[in-house]
Amino acid sequence: MAAPYLQQPSFLLATLKADCVNKPFAQRCHDLETLIEEFPAKELHGIFPWLVESIFGSLDGIIVGWNLRCLQGRTNPTEYSVALDFLDPSGPMMKLVYKLQAEEYRYDFPVSYLPGPVKASIQEQVLPECSLYHNKVQFPSSGGSGLNLALNPFEYYMFYFAISLITQKNSSITQHISPSNSAYFILVDTYLKCFLPTEGSVLPPPSSNPGGAIPSPTPRSPAVPFTSYGMHHTSLLKRHIAHQPSVNADPASQEIWRSETLLQIFVEMWLHHYSLEMYQKMQSPHVKESFKPTEEHVLVVRLLVKHLHTFSNSLKPEPLSPSAHSHTASPLEEFKRVVIPRFVQQKLYIFLQHCFGHWPLDASFRAVLEMWLSYLQPWRYAPEKPPQTAELLPRSVSEKWAAFIQENLLMYTKLFVGFLNRTLRTDLVSPKNALMVFRVAKVFAQPNLAEMILKGEQLFLEPELVIPHRQHRLFMTPTLGGSFLSSWPPTITDASFKVKSHVYSLEGQDFQYKQMFGTEVRNLVLKLAQLICQAQQTAKSISDHSAETTASHSFFSWFKFTTSEMNGTGNDLDEIGQDSIKKTDEYLEKALEYLCQIFKLNEAQLTQMMMKCGTAQDENGKKQLPDCTESEDGLILTPLGRYQMINGLRRFDVQYQGDAELQPIRSYENATLVRLLYRLSSALNERFADRMDVLCSREDFVGRFCRYHLTNPHLVQKIRYSPVLKDRTNQNWGPRISLRFLASYRTLISLLMLYFIASWFHVGPVGCTFIILCSYFLYAVIMTFFFEGQKPHEQ
Repeated sequence: MAAPYLQQPSFLLATLKADCVNKPFAQRCHDLETLIEEFPAKELHGIFPWLVESIFGSLDGIIVGWNLRCLQGRTNPTEYSVALDFLDPSGPMMKLVYKLQAEEYRYDFPVSYLPGPVKASIQEQVLPECSLYHNKVQFPSSGGSGLNLALNPFEYYMFYFAISLITQKNSSITQHISPSNSAYFILVDTYLKCFLPTEGSVLPPPSSNPGGAIPSPTPRSPAVPFTSYGMHHTSLLKRHIAHQPSVNADPASQEIWRSETLLQIFVEMWLHHYSLEMYQKMQSPHVKESFKPTEEHVLVVRLLVKHLHTFSNSLKPEPLSPSAHSHTASPLEEFKRVVIPRFVQQKLYIFLQHCFGHWPLDASFRAVLEMWLSYLQPWRYAPEKPPQTAELLPRSVSEKWAAFIQENLLMYTKLFVGFLNRTLRTDLVSPKNALMVFRVAKVFAQPNLAEMILKGEQLFLEPELVIPHRQHRLFMTPTLGGSFLSSWPPTITDASFKVKSHVYSLEGQDFQYKQMFGTEVRNLVLKLAQLICQAQQTAKSISDHSAETTASHSFFSWFKFTTSEMNGTGNDLDEIGQDSIKKTDEYLEKALEYLCQIFKLNEAQLTQMMMKCGTAQDENGKKQLPDCTESEDGLILTPLGRYQMINGLRRFDVQYQGDAELQPIRSYENATLVRLLYRLSSALNERFADRMDVLCSREDFVGRFCRYHLTNPHLVQKIRYSPVLKDRTNQNWGPRISLRFLASYRTLISLLMLYFIASWFHVGPVGCTFIILCSYFLYAVIMTFFFEGQKPHEQ
């Protein structure tokens, strides 16, 4: 592109928009890279907002942009590679960001697209506690509408990148696309590793002046007169580089600014959709949910949580001398120390609370569950590795994590109770639901974890009068009372106060704590154990029924209807399969074992419970009826009965009691053949009815043979003793010929297969038909010997 200095931004922008239509994706990215290298910041300033929107999509979701959430290397390898290279932290786009950053340009971001609590706070002229919004809120210009944030290029770019996960609801994400393999997911991971490094420091921005600082944004117009709720803390950036000339700023402080800004934007855009007050209102079932996170959203948050644990655990060991620590600790090391409690804990807790209470009761909750379990186990992301000899044994949780557990007590206890309440409403026969129970029980059963949680509860319940020097303190969250970098004097190790401060800061001073190891929660665990036993019995019944069905399906049974087909009593649970039933049983058995370890459940009590569940079947091995109450209108299901039916624990034995020939045509039958065969069998029955009666009345083998194959004694008995059914039909319930089984597709397929096999052995159609008839006659004779028929009048 020649003479870049002579072109106007409007002409340059028009050219780029035309290229979007006329040039392929890779060529456009190459031209943009050249343009970024050759043009000055003054010319690039005008195209930057358009370029960001064309990449990440518009805030209203109408413009999709590059659709990074659907872009995968497996389906579009070229575009995938080009996009990642262009948006890489050292790629052309970030070079443009830093180029504009050096000139201190500002870009407007509408407040109306911020998360709900932040938007409401700013519109009410209350300054959010997050320092990300300080000195950025601007009055609308003359003729303009709405409040805006004045963001520098780095903030503007990251705002759009983060919020595209939320706003792009219309992206055509299909079931064949794995979110963890998308370009967006890879970029999140790349940005986290670059700006929150676990080793070394953040790479300096590529700039013509490497020592130059990235300046903080300053308002262009008078800011809104805000009333800050609480005492907003000083930013880490301001703490470390305040009153320093920007030219001589410490490069380490710059990495803190970019790291803190990136993390604040990710947390605000992805987690801060519910405030504590909003969450408490959402407990009412009549309140409409304002924001619904997706499974993809939760997977990205889990990636953030895992990386923050790794980042925090990469903190260098503290020196023995406290004075040495104050002089040697770098800003990045101090940032690692406070990153989780300061930026993530409160917002993630409220986010998880909402998901536990409002997420659908299906297998998609697994994403939320794994994100929660990832947060609960920071030791999984610690640099130290367990000894190789102990890999097969459960890894004990070290005492060094006691402080983390105590300062995150509600994450362990209250959310565990929330999980129990969810589980008690799910179908544990489902392998996916059983797996979730197993996963939670396995995590909480890790050696020494339950003891440390119990110790945290004891510290919270410790009477306040025990420690006199705490009587006049106020419980407050650190975000409302000074910087996280300031700590209590080393001589005071007040663990109880820290636990109380954590609980009250998340739930308020009036919170009534429910003990995880108290009587109420223990009763919930016993209910869950009972449901696990019932689910195991249900799975066993399904397995036994499936085994019996498989054993009874001989080669010749393909020519007949099964009982469930004729009576319409098929169950969806029968389609689970033996492998899935086996997995369900294994998951539930281990989960029950882990729950016994965690809550020290009495083995005798569990044995009695399992025996009670085992005797829940009647003498014939069938399930009892659902729990009902008798009324004038008949049986009425109780809430327990409805739960039993929904989860497949019990069911009514409903069978078709009419004429099997008159059942509706099934999906596995040929409709034309059903009608033709019914006419044929009706003609035969009408013509040979008297002869069939005579044959069925004989006492010899011929009589037993005819009674078995031409009558249905049980149906005759039901018709005879049921005046309702007797009055509803004038059909002849004596011996009859039924040819409907020949209309079944599997019967037709079997006959074709037999004819094909016969032709392979050079047997003609007549010979093949003769073999089939002889085989069927032999089968009928054998069945007659095993199941002797009885006359209808003998029932």
